[in-house]
Amino acid sequence: MMDLLRAIGLGLVVLLPLANPLTTVALFLGLSGDMNSRQRNRTALMASVNVFVIMMVAYYAGQVVMNTFGISIPGLRIAGGLIVAFIGFRMLFPQQKAHESPEARSKSEELSEEPEANIAFVPLAMPSTAGPGTIAMIISSASTVRAGSDFPGWVITVAPPLIFLTVGVILWASLRSSGAIMRMVGKSGIEAISRLMGFLLVCMGVQFIINGVLEIIKTYPA
Repeated sequence: MMDLLRAIGLGLVVLLPLANPLTTVALFLGLSGDMNSRQRNRTALMASVNVFVIMMVAYYAGQVVMNTFGISIPGLRIAGGLIVAFIGFRMLFPQQKAHESPEARSKSEELSEEPEANIAFVPLAMPSTAGPGTIAMIISSASTVRAGSDFPGWVITVAPPLIFLTVGVILWASLRSSGAIMRMVGKSGIEAISRLMGFLLVCMGVQFIINGVLEIIKTYPA
């Protein structure tokens, strides 16, 4: 049992700084300003489930999928960087709302029936929490563990799902607490957070791309 607890603790120490639930909370605050409490709670639960599923797939089938489609770790970083930067630009420069008009009001029922934008998978689960760095770390860790580890075999089998489940629960608890934060900062505060997070996401996306390019340069044969 001590080996299992040690493995879970080691996994959380490695994954939590990469997953960074607090960053996801700030992003969630910027994107959920128009949601009610029920929608925010449902989105928080779905984002946590999506993170768990992504991490499980990355651990057990990530290397196979990447090899099958010829995807490299630098390619994964660059693609994730482009997604992050695109989301950041959308948040930094939001579309202007149309002025109220009789025509707009006459369409209110039709617009209200349209489904809400689903942010639980993109960007909350991927790439904010289970981003390129997190997925790359899980895939590389899976390869290392399978090559050889000091832990018993049963610990290697049981620990990864428990680690990913713990990360999902931490993310769920963090997102659920965002409602109290939203009530404290208000609508104007949410808009300010959205602009700030948009700028930070653009910077993060560019840095992901730079890291991917540098990794390609380092691995390119002389």
